[in-house]
Amino acid sequence: MSTALDVVRQGYAAFGRHDIPTLLKLVADEVDWQEICPGSLPYSGQRRNPAEVGEFFAAINQAEEITVFEPREFIEAGENVTVLGYLEGTARDTEQRFQTEWVHVFTVQNSKITRWRGFTNTAARYGH
Repeated sequence: MSTALDVVRQGYAAFGRHDIPTLLKLVADEVDWQEICPGSLPYSGQRRNPAEVGEFFAAINQAEEITVFEPREFIEAGENVTVLGYLEGTARDTEQRFQTEWVHVFTVQNSKITRWRGFTNTAARYGH
């Protein structure tokens, strides 16, 4: 059985290859997935299953062109993994370039992601 850290690293590797179907295979049938951000962003809100998580990734792709995405530090504590990272991109609606650090918090049980929280400085997206 894979460790929580193994599963999270596999997910980032799939994301880096733009292989969302493989990433979604790592998501539990019942998941608690949420980007903590303003409700005006199309990828805000809670997702409860892999199909909805797939919609989350589609919404990000529609809203932003991500040009740099770097998971930089992994902190494992049993079934929980916290990842600190960095991204650069462009908001498609305003063409505003942005860069920001982010934090992702995962819970992994039975080799599946059961909970995910994303925290990003969304004000950076608007040039603040």
